[in-house]
Amino acid sequence: MPSGSTTDGCRTRFFFEPRRNNSNNNSITIYTVVNHVGRMSRGRRKLLTYGLIVGTFLLLAYKLRTCPDPEPQTVFMMPKDKFVTDENMKIYTYDRNMPLIFIGGVPRSGTTLMRAMLDAHPDVRCGQETRVVPRILQMRNHWYKSTKESLRLKEAGVSEEVINSAVASFILEVIARHGVPAPRLCNKDPLALKSMDYLKVLFPNAKYIFMVRDGRATVHSIISRRVTITGFDLTSYRQCLEKWNDAITVMYKNCQKVGSEYCLMVYYEQLVLRPRATLTEILNFLNIPWNETVLHHNEMINKPGGIALSMVERSSDQVVRPLYQEALTKWVGQIPDDVISDMVNIAPMLATLGYDPMANPPTYGIPEDGQHHQLYADQQQQEQQEQQQYETSDGGDAEDSKLKRKRRRR
Repeated sequence: MPSGSTTDGCRTRFFFEPRRNNSNNNSITIYTVVNHVGRMSRGRRKLLTYGLIVGTFLLLAYKLRTCPDPEPQTVFMMPKDKFVTDENMKIYTYDRNMPLIFIGGVPRSGTTLMRAMLDAHPDVRCGQETRVVPRILQMRNHWYKSTKESLRLKEAGVSEEVINSAVASFILEVIARHGVPAPRLCNKDPLALKSMDYLKVLFPNAKYIFMVRDGRATVHSIISRRVTITGFDLTSYRQCLEKWNDAITVMYKNCQKVGSEYCLMVYYEQLVLRPRATLTEILNFLNIPWNETVLHHNEMINKPGGIALSMVERSSDQVVRPLYQEALTKWVGQIPDDVISDMVNIAPMLATLGYDPMANPPTYGIPEDGQHHQLYADQQQQEQQEQQQYETSDGGDAEDSKLKRKRRRR
């Protein structure tokens, strides 16, 4: 058998060296196992150890290099869960996909009444007007209408998705935390519906109550109650009606754009004349069960779990009372004749919405109790009584009183 050793990789093969025993005639060959590694000098053993270490390292590096690259992973920044708790420590979560309710329209169109009625429902919380929601929407519109601003955002890496996420988070925090928790959250900022199509992008499951009222009544209420709205000249019925027409046109088109599944147009006159039928339709649209409390909102004012009013909202002093129909025709006789005669051209949206622009007043419908309303006659009688009282208090100068009254109306 040959003797010696070889190294295969890091394995040492041992050879057998024969030794012959000649002590007697029967010679025996003895094989001794010899490990030649053991015969190596200390320096060689050290060198071999280093070689093994380096070889192992190179082998691992080769294996790692030849392994297929893992699929790239997408990294997301996820917000913490958002929730609020009520007085009983019940948790209500909120996010962009929840079915929010937005109430809007031109101011003085019944938006406050609508939110008070919904606020009376135990499952809904609207709360007071915030004013900040339409302002943040307006700010976002300004950024993208301005070429300079939109370019600046793009260069800064602020994409439209980032802006949308930030605006949605801002609005959601305001709505969720400016009042008590409830299963359904609602916001009433009238002019926010001018951005209804954009809100639909931010909150895909939200629904919109678009309040509509005769523009002549709306404008008369704005002017007589001195409601400040950007762009409205409170000294001119003509200009205010033109501004009403512009605003209602934008909202009307937005409502049609998002579709009847998400936007319900509610006529203020029908809400007042036929509250049960109208509210039934509204609650069905919102997928909210019927509750009689919505018909008695005035009984829930400023009560625990009821309706909170704002001292700075113009309509707060009116919603504390039960529904009353007298407000429907208060505008009759208050608008200048030249504006009345040109109403078709000044406010074409009146006809689009179903109002007769030449009727003073138009027939708004039949009250829910089945009795034809005589609001105009009652209003005329009331005005005559007021005129007599005014003339008497003015010293009997009827002509002068009429002139002063006419100026006061304008």
